[in-house]
Amino acid sequence: MAKRKLVGAQEGENKKKRKKQSPKIKKTQNMAEKIQSQSSDNVERPKAKWTNKTRVLVLSSRGISHRSRHLMEDLKRLMPHSKSENKMDRKDKLFVLNEMCEMKNCNKCIYFEGKKKQDLYMWISNVPRGPSAKFLVENVHTMLELKMTGNSLKGSRPILSFDKAFDRAAHHTLLKELFIQIFGTPAYHPKSQPFFDRVMSFSIADGRIYIRNYQIVEDNATLAEMGPRYVLNPIRIFEGSFGGPTLYQNPQYVSPNEHRRAIARKIGQKYKGKLDQKMARELRPDLPSYPSDPLDDVFTTAQSEEAS
Repeated sequence: MAKRKLVGAQEGENKKKRKKQSPKIKKTQNMAEKIQSQSSDNVERPKAKWTNKTRVLVLSSRGISHRSRHLMEDLKRLMPHSKSENKMDRKDKLFVLNEMCEMKNCNKCIYFEGKKKQDLYMWISNVPRGPSAKFLVENVHTMLELKMTGNSLKGSRPILSFDKAFDRAAHHTLLKELFIQIFGTPAYHPKSQPFFDRVMSFSIADGRIYIRNYQIVEDNATLAEMGPRYVLNPIRIFEGSFGGPTLYQNPQYVSPNEHRRAIARKIGQKYKGKLDQKMARELRPDLPSYPSDPLDDVFTTAQSEEAS
């Protein structure tokens, strides 16, 4: 009973002390409890939102070469926001691509068009209102063909690097904006990685656009080329999607057919020159190539008479 009386007396004293505590001390205690409850582990951070819903439809026409097909597959690997589609028949018109993009819920499109199984054309378009651009693809080298040392993680976002020449001409500025919207991976895309470990370079030389892909090496922050590499020769820029009024036409563009025709014409001119030389040689009279002395044949005739 004595122990119970002592315990009750102590509890009463503690209650009196709590009542005597100032309101400031109570506020600090409450603040400390709130801070402990709102630790880094317990805080519910707002989830990042995927706002840029850009999707790119990547497809080709029938009749492209194996190298062109590998280039298309490499671009699909580098673009986690891309969607694939079956090959389109060459008899179909290009306006069908707008309907295909609408069915696939895509607002951008990359279309590879093959002709004569040796020429490759590349269309990039902003669906459905435009603009769109057509290029001739030259000097194609795929990832498997190059066997470079660079190797980035699948789904990582690229750093797009553009040459200063893109800001000098209006048509290059328009192409720069198209490249940013198509090749740039949207932030927080479900299939993308939340970091940058590769660089996609766009440079202009001789009126052509050179595209290279590099990996950012973590050790010393250097660049290692990973491929693919290819060159785009601009042909035309249209106001609409896969057609419409022409905004820009490259005056220095020469089609592959004209280039091959010029090479064949040069070869034909060489052959024609050889034939002309042969005809002139046949029509030329047989004249001595050097002056001769008439007395040189005196002894020759005498010897021939004795022999007879």
